[in-house]
Amino acid sequence: MPSHTRTLLTLLIILCGLNLRPILAGTGPLLEPIRAATGLSFGGAALLTTLPVAMIGLCAFALPLFKRWLGSKGGILAGVLLIAAACLLRLSETTTALMLSAGIAGLGIAIVQALVPALIKQHGGSRVSLMMGLYVTSIMGGATLAAGSTPWLAGQLGWSPALAVWALPAILAALLWHSQAPAEVSHASSSTSHIGRMFGKARAWSLALYFGIGTGVYVCTLAWLAPFFVFMGYSAQQSGLMLSYMTAFEVATGLLLPIIAARHHDLRPWLLLTLAANLIGLAGLAWLPGQHSLVFVALLGAGIGGLFPLTMILTLQHADDAQTAGDLTAFVQGIGYLLAAIAPFAAGWLRDLTASYSLSWQMLAGTVLILLIMTLRFHPAHYRSALGR
Repeated sequence: MPSHTRTLLTLLIILCGLNLRPILAGTGPLLEPIRAATGLSFGGAALLTTLPVAMIGLCAFALPLFKRWLGSKGGILAGVLLIAAACLLRLSETTTALMLSAGIAGLGIAIVQALVPALIKQHGGSRVSLMMGLYVTSIMGGATLAAGSTPWLAGQLGWSPALAVWALPAILAALLWHSQAPAEVSHASSSTSHIGRMFGKARAWSLALYFGIGTGVYVCTLAWLAPFFVFMGYSAQQSGLMLSYMTAFEVATGLLLPIIAARHHDLRPWLLLTLAANLIGLAGLAWLPGQHSLVFVALLGAGIGGLFPLTMILTLQHADDAQTAGDLTAFVQGIGYLLAAIAPFAAGWLRDLTASYSLSWQMLAGTVLILLIMTLRFHPAHYRSALGR
């Protein structure tokens, strides 16, 4: 693929990526008016995050069908349009509409997230790490925009229109992707999928568990950080800004760390660094609530922002070709997101049970300790043999 075409593809992927998180990030700061209008408990409200994440996991296994029926271009277009439809559905202020929109959004996000990594592996050339970093950064950037602006929009329009307005950038992204995506990504794939073989690979399960725990920390903070600060006495706008502040650090490390780490084949030191930041941030929220919040939230955001792209790059390093990359990525995301979906629901259940968020942050800190131990096993010398090649 020529350099200018690859640049265009990267820009379009970034634009699509920006639309993958606003429907999730916008609900946290508005949780109280949503609960007041619908009567949802904290555990029930957690389903607004759990359902999309679980749907992402389930649909990741359908990657071969998406590629065969629609191709990369058509699949990503369909995914972004589903996200737009889910946002518009939130104009209906009912529990049924909210839950249905969560499921539809999850389907759309799943399709895009299943197709983009293999597309980057196929067309990224020597810039795979950079393209993956920019793509992941765009996802977190969308969360930053939504977390900071949705509470303000709710003050002007009401909570339901404020959530629905995120259909507009999704529609714009769909139009540009449809009209400008390079011809190289427009055809449907006729290659045979071998996702099923990954079920017998211990390393594939390790990567899926690693991805699932790390993503669980991310989606849990996305769902509950803003309500936590509302609980601490912050306004909805201030709580949304705290979530936006966290995701701003995610964007920074999500962009910079993959570029720095690309110079080193062994990702373990960088993974350990991000996990340490995660652990300190979570420990601060759990045991020192309300103290040094800006520091702990910044560390948590930096850790999450670096961990997500590095885990995706680590997964791609185990694959020699686009076909294996697609199969392995679909398996890792499928199992990983199903595991990650447990975290926000568990945190909501603990909030109902204890009337506090401390135990939820402690739970997440414990899972990060598991990742610290697992990281030591990912020696680059074992990449090829780990999948039995």
